[in-house]
Amino acid sequence: MKKLTTIIVMLLLVAISMQAQKTYVLLAGVSNYGVDSINLYNTTKDVKALDKVFANQNFTVAKATSKNAYSDNIRTKLNAIVRLAKPNDRIIFFFSGHGTPGGFVPYDRTLFNYQELVDILKKAKAKYIYCFVDACMSGSVKSISNNNFGIGNASPHICFMTASDATELSMEDSFVGHGYFTKALLKALRGMSDKNKDKKVTLGEVFRYVENDVIYRTKDAKQVQHPQLIGTYSDEMKKTVLTQW
Repeated sequence: MKKLTTIIVMLLLVAISMQAQKTYVLLAGVSNYGVDSINLYNTTKDVKALDKVFANQNFTVAKATSKNAYSDNIRTKLNAIVRLAKPNDRIIFFFSGHGTPGGFVPYDRTLFNYQELVDILKKAKAKYIYCFVDACMSGSVKSISNNNFGIGNASPHICFMTASDATELSMEDSFVGHGYFTKALLKALRGMSDKNKDKKVTLGEVFRYVENDVIYRTKDAKQVQHPQLIGTYSDEMKKTVLTQW
């Protein structure tokens, strides 16, 4: 009888483990574009710093930086994550580098269109997908299909948190070694955005912190950045927990 009980408990633990939520992350950043005049300084550092944050959360993290952050490699890694993610899982995508209206610019200096990114992610079974983009004019993602990123139970809910609106630059901070947006995001995910002190950092808390921090720190710069939260997110999604401390 004792042996049978042990087997049942083990089977239950396996079942619970199989149903446990997993978070799959792809971090991409390009510092070296192979052309001195357009190279950046801090984007690879952005990826490495976020990798440490998410590793502490036991997330499954894949990375692509500089020459490895070319368009086809990003597509391949995204599609792999989309295939792996189950309905109870989540996906996080982060890019740091150059951007133009309508998309971001990987290492090969071809435009990775936001519409293509959304089309790939919409195939996922995961319920929630979070995209963080530290690139110029990243708020231009708002123009895609009237924010039709995925609606209803059959599609994931996709949101974008962008470094700027559709017309603004996204600037780096040479003193702290990160972009203004990514620096604020790092602080928020590490717990500084935890306004109610429950040691859980929600999407809503992160955005409020990032928005205020970036506007404050860029107000004396060449151009103020206004981070955006864009997508089919709901009040429920704003309450989802991104990190715990």
